[in-house]
Amino acid sequence: MKFNLWRQYGALNSSPVFDAFHAGANALGHDVVVNGNDGIDVIWSVLWNGRMSGNRSIWERNISQSKPTIVLEVGGIKRGTTWKVGLNGINRDAYFGPSGNNSTRADELRLKVKPWRYDGDYILIAGQHDKSLQWQNMPRMSQWVMDTIENIQAHTDRPIIFRPHPRCRLESIERQYKNVYRQEPVHLSGTYDDFDMNFNNIYCTVSWTSNPGIHSVIEGVPAYTSTSSLAWDVSIKSLTNINNLPQPDRQQWLNDYAHTEWTVEEISQGIPLKHLTSKL
Repeated sequence: MKFNLWRQYGALNSSPVFDAFHAGANALGHDVVVNGNDGIDVIWSVLWNGRMSGNRSIWERNISQSKPTIVLEVGGIKRGTTWKVGLNGINRDAYFGPSGNNSTRADELRLKVKPWRYDGDYILIAGQHDKSLQWQNMPRMSQWVMDTIENIQAHTDRPIIFRPHPRCRLESIERQYKNVYRQEPVHLSGTYDDFDMNFNNIYCTVSWTSNPGIHSVIEGVPAYTSTSSLAWDVSIKSLTNINNLPQPDRQQWLNDYAHTEWTVEEISQGIPLKHLTSKL
């Protein structure tokens, strides 16, 4: 097979991951070109914004022609250390390889779920970037936040915290509602783009597709998500159940989640690409 890497549309932190994918494909005996005209396209993210906006035309062309696209993306397990390598999307919309994995890789990554807990006082709404493909066919982010607040308040009197995405801030949107408070995302010092995911005193989390839903579930805090979230299989399926939260078993889900992200060294060995080739 031949792979076509669109490096020019990668984020500033994408070069080592593209390098690793190039090396991994070569290690498996595949050909690699950069910004070429043929081969299976490899792009960075599905966030059509800034440096990455050029990926949109590649993605839409491949969709129209039923051609595959490999998407490299920032990871959430160990942000800046592990990276997603998925086929035809990100999060649960992508294919990462077979499910039903054992716990070996989760153990290696020191991924463990904490016991479910229900002692928090607040419901957390986590916003996300509305320029992403993950937000297609959705209302404006501001409308979604307001609708979600009103939906929650129709079923519970619990106070709500709104934590905006750092690049989609929706200033003061919460002020029109009683018992709703803003919590600013805190950038972690020494990181490129990592922010504190604080679940202290959180009863449950509402997150459409972004990482807070996944980390909430790992921390033992139930989460409501969309079907495109990697946390969907262990999430709250309806906000009408906000006062009667489920307690699904999470071990198999965690085992499979551990196989959605890889280190640069693993990518350079072609390990994640091996998981995808049966679908290419």
